[in-house]
Amino acid sequence: QVQLVESGGGLVQAGGSLRLSCAASGSIFSINAMGWYRQAPGKQRELVAAITGRGSTNYADSVKGRFTISRDNAKNTVYLQMNSLKPEDTAVYYCAARITTTSSDYEDNYWGQGTQVTVSS
Repeated sequence: QVQLVESGGGLVQAGGSLRLSCAASGSIFSINAMGWYRQAPGKQRELVAAITGRGSTNYADSVKGRFTISRDNAKNTVYLQMNSLKPEDTAVYYCAARITTTSSDYEDNYWGQGTQVTVSS
């Protein structure tokens, strides 16, 4: 089995910073893309940022220039550095990864349990 465990969420004032981490563990053969999504109350889940296995990144327009995604392949971990946070960044943030397990011949999508980020004005 595979688990993705997020950490680093919390309450911060507008203009502040937070760093989210997500560590994948279990029967992992390989990890392809990893990413962060968020879901605010009453809204659909949206992609925030993603990073490929080779390090190519893409971001939602709303976070470009403020958020940075990175990964440590040796630790099976993806990070999201969030700077200049705004109240509209308030949401539950979910980690996601496309993983091939040791018992499978194909990739599948795995999700973390989510971590709350609250930005006060």
